[in-house]
Amino acid sequence: MIDSVKGLPPVAEKGCRLTALVDSGGLAEVDLSEKEPNFTRRRRLNERRLKSSPALPENFNVFAADYRHYKKKKPENSTVTDTDDQVQLATSREVKKVRESLVTCCSHGSISLIGRRREMEDAVAIYPSFFSEGSSRKYDYFGVYDGHGGSRVAHACRDFLHRLVIQQVSEGEDYDGKSINWENVMMESFRKMDETVNKEGAEMATIGSTAVVAVVGEEEFVVANCGDSRAVLSRAGVAVPLSIDHKPDRPDELDRIENSGGKVINWNGQRVLGVLATSRSIGDMYLKPYVIPDPEVLVSQRSDEDEFLLLASDGLWDVIPNDVACDVTRRCLNGQTFRRCDQQTKSHKSDDQSSEGVKESLAARAASFLAELAIARGSRDNISVIVVDLNRSVCSSTD
Repeated sequence: MIDSVKGLPPVAEKGCRLTALVDSGGLAEVDLSEKEPNFTRRRRLNERRLKSSPALPENFNVFAADYRHYKKKKPENSTVTDTDDQVQLATSREVKKVRESLVTCCSHGSISLIGRRREMEDAVAIYPSFFSEGSSRKYDYFGVYDGHGGSRVAHACRDFLHRLVIQQVSEGEDYDGKSINWENVMMESFRKMDETVNKEGAEMATIGSTAVVAVVGEEEFVVANCGDSRAVLSRAGVAVPLSIDHKPDRPDELDRIENSGGKVINWNGQRVLGVLATSRSIGDMYLKPYVIPDPEVLVSQRSDEDEFLLLASDGLWDVIPNDVACDVTRRCLNGQTFRRCDQQTKSHKSDDQSSEGVKESLAARAASFLAELAIARGSRDNISVIVVDLNRSVCSSTD
């Protein structure tokens, strides 16, 4: 719902954002020390104020309906997750089911905001246990796709790229029964995704999307990046970049573009032919062969010092450095940022229920906090964030 209210008047936008953020647990500045009936009455007053605001857009009824829907269904101790590029609410029971299926990490959280853009072109994908190697080793899939020229390519990647990865592994050429050649799997999957999109012809010729994908297993994780989205790992308190942005002015990318006959022109920043600010993407057929879909792939063994993994679009990384993003996420996962909300939650539930709900929602709260921080720092792009908690010691202590 946050994505949908950017065009509302300030009073209406403030009311919708306040309600959505409080419901999702993503706002720590609201005083939740008062009793529940007063808090419920305040939300009702917010809705009435929105209805009475002047110059509301024609589609405000849609926003109000969404608000009433979530308000009616909102259980205590809800958390933020992402579906179809909208910020929606998931109950702690639903998160518990997801966690039981996540065999490679403790928990995860995601958010995708329209930010200050007029259109939402980002997409995120989360597929727990999307692939099994034999009967024991399983993998979870996480992806962030930052579209440009439209959202169709990003949505296509969200819906189909993980299937192409499964198909590539299942064909057997990159799997010898013991190990998987992940570099070739990702390379072929991204190229097939690009071919599938380009088959649409002129209708999709000027639309593209970056893609950063993480496949997380019990013993290893794989990161494939194509474009300027980014993956960062926090290991032993240090921010470790797992991908390097594909920018047109990166020396090796600049040489590749010029050797293929293209040019990089400074037009409000360095751009391929003065148009595209990233040198690799899926789609963008009109910029071939200068813009390519080949990802850079990194395969790393997991360590007990691994804390969490961040995947995000450039709407976050343009305004927040890697180390700051990791520091903020670490504080959220340690429960240092939302203690007042946690105390309010515990007052309405038993100790077992409240502690379980708080633990389940920490990754989602971290993703929400990072997105809101990026907006506060002036990000003007869509913002999509996935937080994957990898801390095994925490997992073992909470099971």
